Amino acid sequence: MADDSDPGASPERGDDPFKGTPMEGLFGAFGGSFGGPGGGQMPDLNVLFGQMQQMFQPHEGPINFAMAKDVARHAVAAAGPDPSPHSGQSGAVNDAVQLSEGWLDRATSIPAGATSAVAWSRADWIDQTSETWRSLIEPIATHVIGAMGEALPEEAKAMAGPLVGMLTQVGGAIFGQQIGQALAGLAGEVVSSTDIGLPLGPERVAVILPTNVTAFGEGLEHRPADVLLYVTLRECAHHRLFQHTPWLRGALVSAIEDFARNTRIDMSGIEEKLVGLDPTELTSAMESGLFEPQRTPEQQAAVDRLETLLAFIEGWVDDVVDQATREVMPSAASLSEAMRRRRAAGGPAEQTFASLVGLELRPRRLRDAATLWAALRDRFGADARDAVWTHPDLMPSAADLDDPLGFTPPSVADEDTDWDAALGQLLDDGPAEAGPSGGDDNSPA
Repeated sequence: MADDSDPGASPERGDDPFKGTPMEGLFGAFGGSFGGPGGGQMPDLNVLFGQMQQMFQPHEGPINFAMAKDVARHAVAAAGPDPSPHSGQSGAVNDAVQLSEGWLDRATSIPAGATSAVAWSRADWIDQTSETWRSLIEPIATHVIGAMGEALPEEAKAMAGPLVGMLTQVGGAIFGQQIGQALAGLAGEVVSSTDIGLPLGPERVAVILPTNVTAFGEGLEHRPADVLLYVTLRECAHHRLFQHTPWLRGALVSAIEDFARNTRIDMSGIEEKLVGLDPTELTSAMESGLFEPQRTPEQQAAVDRLETLLAFIEGWVDDVVDQATREVMPSAASLSEAMRRRRAAGGPAEQTFASLVGLELRPRRLRDAATLWAALRDRFGADARDAVWTHPDLMPSAADLDDPLGFTPPSVADEDTDWDAALGQLLDDGPAEAGPSGGDDNSPA
């Protein structure tokens, strides 16, 4: 028997026979689908060849999203049990939604947005949100692929010839595989359909993932029922805002599209990184952002707009839920802080999306935004806080987050200005212009 220290020794059963060869990188790209997140085991070759065949199957758009969904489902199944919610969990979600809506009615004038409630497994989340993800990600992928083509020198384009179509096909499949891994990661983290600030699920349906809610509550020393209720309050508050703010969803999508439209690829920088790169390292280099577009000033402006809007959404939800629970739920303050830390830190799946498309999904100034909404409510009332969402021109800007206590809605500012102008006019003109009630000052001389 060959000694383990012998570099020429045959691989033991269970070892990767392709270790140290270019095939290791190829199989590594599928490691999460077959051997868990890190791979490390010889995959089932029948499944592997089926996946490779699927890479060359025609697909619409720049990403093979059918592959993405399959990869996500396999990865979720490999990560551990993912039971379908039972009737008891579904009933608990329904009860939590009904209680949440009653409490929220006391905290905001914006009416309920969800008309039904459902409990999802992680696989359900993948199936039900994948089309929304596709609509968000494909514009970015389209412009990335287009930018890479435009960045190629003319002689390289001529040499590539018929290979361009095949490379685009394979690239779409690899992109789909990585998106699938990211979706699987998010499916293991999110607790509701609006958890990352974007409306991913069906309209007017409050969605809770009981398995993930339980995982979120571990170590928080709160009753599971309180954790479920707090998560549900946030889900219902999100639905109210998105359902009754028609422009909001379009504004988020517009920011993402603007980010995609201004994609540029720095081919010279990529060439420098590729010099001396071992073929087996290509996959890990791609996952770490080798082909990540160079962020342009226009893209940065779109990112800033998106992050600011997400911060305002999450900050408003924080303030409304805080008011709804202040007198009736002692654990809410602690749960709010836990949720803020979780959102601020992000997770590995969010980092994956950041490396793939250069776009992060978490607000950076959530606390400032929550302070702004709370200050606005304290000064002018909850109705004034909620009325700001009726039109994008009334919304605070990123600059207002630098002084969250000083923001005044334009409508209130206009009213104050008109009153001050009228008072100043009255004082300047004196009693003679006071009108019929001015007594002798209006009588004939």
